[in-house]
Amino acid sequence: MEFIVEKIGMSRTINVPAVPVTLLKVIETKVCEVREDGKALVAYNSSKKINASIEGQQKKFGIDKAFNKFMTLEVAEGTEAGELDTTPLAEASVVKTSFKTKGRGFQGGMKRHGFSGGPGSHGHRFGRRIGSIGNAEWPGRVQKGRKMPGQYGNTQVTVKNEVLSYDAENGILVLKGAVPGHKGARGLVRIVK
Repeated sequence: MEFIVEKIGMSRTINVPAVPVTLLKVIETKVCEVREDGKALVAYNSSKKINASIEGQQKKFGIDKAFNKFMTLEVAEGTEAGELDTTPLAEASVVKTSFKTKGRGFQGGMKRHGFSGGPGSHGHRFGRRIGSIGNAEWPGRVQKGRKMPGQYGNTQVTVKNEVLSYDAENGILVLKGAVPGHKGARGLVRIVK
């Protein structure tokens, strides 16, 4: 079963030793229709602008104007159209969280792959470059998969976390450890056990 969540940020427990935790807010979600394959079309609130196709979907399923983004989620057996039931989160002990990592733009080899670079003094002009990248005579090209400068971050990452607590009233899920992404990032939480 999956839920849409928003990352609030990180904190720690007050017991000794302190445990680092990540706080996630479970987004209010409406189930529009349940499909036979165990998945459902759901709607939730987003900053996305409303266009004619979104208005048509809202009218078709009879949902409020605030629910303006649609996606497909895995749901529990017996789920019906209406409010998505979040009670399984109270019994969950382990979840998988999927978020996009922080985007860092175009970066060099040292930051992106942890290369050491060259000497930094005494007339060396090597600097922060990555060095030799290809073969001379054969195959006469740069091999695929070579670690080079490029886009760093902004990739989908899934991690497994232990659930410490769930506040059903406020919809706050407390997970042990870190979760990828920036504060305010939206992602998915899937119950493992």
